[in-house]
Amino acid sequence: MGIKRRDVAAYRKKRMLLWGGLIVAVVVVAAIFIGILAFPKEQEMRKTPADLWNTYIEHISKQEYEKMYEMLDEKSCENISREDFVQRNAAIYEGIEAKNIKVESVVYNEEDETVSYKMSFDTVAGTISFENQARFSETEDQEYRLIWNDALIFPNLGAEDKVRVTSEEAERGDILDRNGELLAGKGTASSVGIVPGKLEDKEAAVSQIAELLGMETEEIEDKLSAQWVKDDTFVPLKTLPKVEEMSSKYNTEEEIQQEYERQEKLLTIPGIMISDTEVRQYPLGAAAAHLVGYIQSVTAEDLEEHAGEGYTANSVIGRNGMEGLFEKELKGKNGYRIYIADAEGNEKEELAYTSVEHGKNVQLTIDARLQSSLYEEFKEDKSCSVSIDPYTGEVLALVSTPSYDSNDFILGLSNTQWNALNEDASKPLYNRFRQIWSPGSTFKPITAAIGLETGAIDPEKDYGSEGLKWQKDESWGSYYVTTLKAYEPVTLENALLYSDNIYFAKAALDIGAEKLGSSLDSIGFNEEMPFSISMQPSQYSNTETIDSEIQLADSGYGQGEVLLNPLHMASIYTAFCNEGNIVKPYLEYREDKEPEYWILDAFSADTAETVLNALVKVVNDPNGTGYSAFMEDVVLAGKTGTAEIKATQDDSSGTELGWFAVFTAEKDTSKPIMIISMVEDVKDLGGSGYVTRKDKQVLENWFRLS
Repeated sequence: MGIKRRDVAAYRKKRMLLWGGLIVAVVVVAAIFIGILAFPKEQEMRKTPADLWNTYIEHISKQEYEKMYEMLDEKSCENISREDFVQRNAAIYEGIEAKNIKVESVVYNEEDETVSYKMSFDTVAGTISFENQARFSETEDQEYRLIWNDALIFPNLGAEDKVRVTSEEAERGDILDRNGELLAGKGTASSVGIVPGKLEDKEAAVSQIAELLGMETEEIEDKLSAQWVKDDTFVPLKTLPKVEEMSSKYNTEEEIQQEYERQEKLLTIPGIMISDTEVRQYPLGAAAAHLVGYIQSVTAEDLEEHAGEGYTANSVIGRNGMEGLFEKELKGKNGYRIYIADAEGNEKEELAYTSVEHGKNVQLTIDARLQSSLYEEFKEDKSCSVSIDPYTGEVLALVSTPSYDSNDFILGLSNTQWNALNEDASKPLYNRFRQIWSPGSTFKPITAAIGLETGAIDPEKDYGSEGLKWQKDESWGSYYVTTLKAYEPVTLENALLYSDNIYFAKAALDIGAEKLGSSLDSIGFNEEMPFSISMQPSQYSNTETIDSEIQLADSGYGQGEVLLNPLHMASIYTAFCNEGNIVKPYLEYREDKEPEYWILDAFSADTAETVLNALVKVVNDPNGTGYSAFMEDVVLAGKTGTAEIKATQDDSSGTELGWFAVFTAEKDTSKPIMIISMVEDVKDLGGSGYVTRKDKQVLENWFRLS
């Protein structure tokens, strides 16, 4: 049966109506959907003035001045160009170092289209806060735009006004010795410069000036060609010592005369001027350079590392030594003042003020005269010396030689001078008192104390003479422990008196590697010392343990892989005159001289007394290796040491380190002192005797001076 033609036509009409309705429905739904999507966008464009103001503040915080300008209304843009707007806002907000910008109590008043708010931010001169209003206008597109004027930065700021920042620079604190003598502080130097318009025969003059100042002619030409230089401008070239300030205490008469003649020659050149300038001064010069350090102008890296700590491009910062260690105390805080000035420069309003805080003085336990005395004795050597009061822990001197003069860094090092310092084979920039060294026989009192504590040494027992060389058995092959003198009886006291390597090699074997290692760990080996200056930790092995019998035997007399920091050695030696307690060394001066102890009961009182008595004999017995330091009117104790640095036992080309540790042995001594000195390359200088003689001279100076 087929469908009738009339029915087919009706069917097609009905289907078209259905499709048409469906299309209409889709269009309606799509229109609704598009409207829904469009609605949030319209809402977004219709931000309230309060929302816009918060956005504006965010742009200030991010220094997005261009985006701030884009929020202004048409009339505001007519009154100030984009370039001027960006420049003014940047100059003010960045000039006062505005940070942590906060806005609160933001209220929109629809009647007059204003936003009231409270604003605050931190500046270089402290926090600034104020209440203010921002006005908005509505465009034909029903958008709000900011009506800008200068008062939006500060309520009383007019278009012709300026925001000024003045500063008062903090004076850097002084570094003083125990007696108040200046180690670093304010001084006067001579600033040498050229007035270009007064130069005659410029090329010849510049060449002569360069030679006298140790500068390159190109460097002088560059300074003279700077854009700011005019004919009557004083162009500074170099800072020199002020001759009248040079002290015969730290400069030879020849050095003073040479500087005087140099400056007189400079003054004969037309156009040269020499004027006084304030500088950081280091009166002890090279004698205390590694201890005191120096200051330099901050670098970009310094400003980044110390952001928020008050440093500016014109600041200085401590480098090395006490200048670096006490930087926070010494630097102080600059004072700042922020105010609004009118077009004539008259002050309208003070916005913020913070008073200057000058740096604090730092007083050390160091004795400047002793520091200088040690330096003078050893300045030609590669050496280090430490000195402490063995009963209080006050550090009296820290010396490293050869040295450099901290004043040179202030006056300005030429490239030639800097290269000479860095390329010098004796390493004058290297701080030797912070390092660890093979202690040689100065380690024997420590082995003795550990042997007594562990019961491995009987102090009265005669161990019998082995001659001048010894080995445990044939398993050592060709290796022998050698010593310099045969003696009898072979007791602990005599072993220290004659500095017998064989005795202490045997003692170490009897103590054992494990006990020796743990005993050394208990007195500060393999750990950082509790001291202001970071010292390299002492060690008894390159690994975690003493790995062989030969290494153990050699360790007993301070060879093998034993490496000891001289201040650590001094601290351990304090136990011998403090009933076995190791005194804690300290560097900041205090009136209270009561000692603090780093390690209590490191050794027993009996052990300390036994070792002390033997060390007294080392200096006071004519047979003692330290007898050349003997003094009639004061009882000294000490130990010499020579450490061999060579590749093999048969190596004859190796070098030697010479040591001498000496201290006052009686607690009621009027001027108690301990000195430990080490000199490299003493093989052809007389070994440890070379060091002993020099320390003796220092001690004579120490006791002679009141």
